[in-house]
Amino acid sequence: MRVNVISYIRAKHNLVLKLILVTICSVIITCLLPKREVKGHTVGAFDPIWPHADLVVDKDFYLKKSDAELRQEYRQIENEAPLFFEINNTDKITALRKLEGLKETDAKIYSALKPLFDSIYSRGVIETLSESEVKKPIMVYTNNYAEQAVYDNFFTVSSALAFIEGGLRAAGISDLGDVNYLDYLAITHFSDKAKTKWYVNSKTEQVSIYHSAIRAGDVLVKRGEALTNDKRYNINRYFFIQNQNATLGVLNFLSRWLLTFVTLLILLFYLVFFRKQIFGQNKQVFFLFMIVLTGVFTTYLFHRYGLFILTLPFTLIPILVRVFFDSRTALFTHLIAVLLCSFFMPDKLEFILLQLISGIGTLFTVAEMRKRQQILNAAVVVLIIYVLLFFAYETGFGTPEYARKISAYVPFGVSAMLVLLAYPLIYLIEKVFGFISDFKLLELCDLNQPLLRQLSQEVPGTFQHSLQVANLAEEAIYYIGGNTLLVRTGAMYHDVGKLINPKFFTENQVNGYSPHIEMLPLQSAKTIINHVIKGIELAKEHGLPEQIIDFIRTHHGTTYVGYFLNLYKKEKVLSNVDENEFRYPGPIPFSKETAVLMMADGVEAASRSLPEKDAMAINDLVDQIIDYKISQNQFINSDITFKDITLIKKIFKKRLMNIYHVRIEYPS
Repeated sequence: MRVNVISYIRAKHNLVLKLILVTICSVIITCLLPKREVKGHTVGAFDPIWPHADLVVDKDFYLKKSDAELRQEYRQIENEAPLFFEINNTDKITALRKLEGLKETDAKIYSALKPLFDSIYSRGVIETLSESEVKKPIMVYTNNYAEQAVYDNFFTVSSALAFIEGGLRAAGISDLGDVNYLDYLAITHFSDKAKTKWYVNSKTEQVSIYHSAIRAGDVLVKRGEALTNDKRYNINRYFFIQNQNATLGVLNFLSRWLLTFVTLLILLFYLVFFRKQIFGQNKQVFFLFMIVLTGVFTTYLFHRYGLFILTLPFTLIPILVRVFFDSRTALFTHLIAVLLCSFFMPDKLEFILLQLISGIGTLFTVAEMRKRQQILNAAVVVLIIYVLLFFAYETGFGTPEYARKISAYVPFGVSAMLVLLAYPLIYLIEKVFGFISDFKLLELCDLNQPLLRQLSQEVPGTFQHSLQVANLAEEAIYYIGGNTLLVRTGAMYHDVGKLINPKFFTENQVNGYSPHIEMLPLQSAKTIINHVIKGIELAKEHGLPEQIIDFIRTHHGTTYVGYFLNLYKKEKVLSNVDENEFRYPGPIPFSKETAVLMMADGVEAASRSLPEKDAMAINDLVDQIIDYKISQNQFINSDITFKDITLIKKIFKKRLMNIYHVRIEYPS
């Protein structure tokens, strides 16, 4: 049983790998999704009113003060807190005893100083405070009893000295002799920093860290209610607490994961049934799922940090996918991303309507990505669609007052401007994933590209052949469906290998001389086959993308160099000819574009050698060349049908007749 499972996994490893990718992405997205129903969003200063349904609190919660608010309250307490002073008369008693001793030695000075010091000590001498502390209230205590006082009612050392000097001058005493009145001055009120700090700490401990309490069932804000700064704070705090406290049970998590897994699985099934070519490329599948995951993750960040989700450029998703794939894949990827991101929105219907319609409008703008200006046009279209849909929805089904507020449209303007991020993102994706955009293809088609310029100057015959092949292939792809710009670019470069030994190819030979006349058939065949290998080397030297090099590899597939093989068979006496020596290395075409190029290349080259280019000859030639490719199994790996091939034949025949100016003869 174990062997069978391992064998099955090996046989289906490509599918298993993609299922693992879907599983991983679904688990990540499930972890990112909101853990409870979203009833609204945090609001910013530009939000004039509450546009959502009444916000009813589902359980009690407290509005906590911010750190800045708490720091401000603490600073206010410190600024307003009184300074505590303790009365200590020990130094005063000692100083007065010294003053009493002066009575016996100098009675006159004693009688002048005694009333001055009595006045000073009756008010008290306080420690000097700084300029900022003087304005604070003070508390004077003794024996654990305190009363409020005014700092200016006390003497400081400096004011006491000035008072003494003034009193002595009034008494007519200018010379104290050996008496120093500083010996009799002592501080009676000492600053108690410890008690002051204790008081501040006790007050700060009483400060509540909450603004207020809101009970379950209370309406925090009503629909259409004007928002004040307090209202905005309460709303933002409520959602922050909601997100912090929300938890998920195992069953709840598994249910969410299943929902996400099935949604992503739909995208994978779309690729399986309708885009097999993309499904077969792991890098391309990974890119599509990563772009969905990136959209959800960015939405999560905006939701988590209270940013306005509608400012996100969701229409970047269809633009980026369309640049590297097709419009249908872009629309389907955008739909999946929008559905998953809608879980972060309170009004999911409005969000899906806005993003889906704007995404479709964007795809109309970038349906054919031939100019970079189209992205700028897409940004303008997105803004117009956003504004129209938002106004219509809010007026008809939402909050009409909100639709009339200009600030409500600011997020849409920001989102439209962010669409221009497509320019650097396209370049970044090209480098990281190795994809090729239509912009890159347009640059490669420029005839001033070094390799094309060299081709046109050194081998003009091959260059003209490439131009005709490009025209044929592009028209055919246009009608059967495919990337016309890709096939045209591939056709322009498919024969660059003929820059090496160009004279060995018919279109570059002049005066009817061919160097193959002097060569053995096998040598000639190897020289012809070598142009594919040399073309790949030249393309890599010039940094061409792998998607273009694929056209060089496959434009002859694994067919034979028929002319020289037949010549070899005629010249050989032995019948056991090794035909593989005359076979191109391949691989065979693997897409509509590479298959059509093979047909166009064979038909255009063969048409040059027609002796008479009439309608019948062209008709037979096209049928013969394409039927030969089919008989050689060159298209079995290509997503192309017999109906497509029949249409291609008609297009080639009509085009060749126009090139050679063939008139269709009607029966008389």
